[in-house]
Amino acid sequence: EMQEINFEELTERGLFGIFGPTGSGKSTILDGITLALYGEVSRKSTNYMNTNCDSLFVSYEFQIAHKEARRYRVDREFRRDNKTGNVRTKSAIIVDITDGEQVLEDKARNVTEKCEEIIGLKLDDFTRTVVLPQGKFSEFLKLEGKERREMLERLFNLQKYGDELSLK
Repeated sequence: EMQEINFEELTERGLFGIFGPTGSGKSTILDGITLALYGEVSRKSTNYMNTNCDSLFVSYEFQIAHKEARRYRVDREFRRDNKTGNVRTKSAIIVDITDGEQVLEDKARNVTEKCEEIIGLKLDDFTRTVVLPQGKFSEFLKLEGKERREMLERLFNLQKYGDELSLK
């Protein structure tokens, strides 16, 4: 069944939490966001569609504020392959909805790349910093050396400074 979560209402008073017993759907909310943005879930699972369903549709609206706030909507539809039972992307689109609707990309890989560009995070960085799946917090804390430096450069958009300093 269709489920809708209005995060604007949840965040009106600032910080909010998602609580519930194991199996109540907390991770499913984060999986839906990740599936919309990246076309896959953080746990690299392909078992994200109900076995009784042949299709899945996810739509996610988000806002990024740099100099000015911009709003986007990502829609993805998935279908189960009748022969193999594997889930495949049927369609994907990212739309700038700040002033009307302007389609930015409409092919799955391009939509993912556009989301990475807008958000500034690839799937691994997103899951390490935003989603932090169960048991992954210690992995985030234990990153070392080059891997940690590169991730922090991406998170805080510092690549240009490192590159400029290296050139000098």
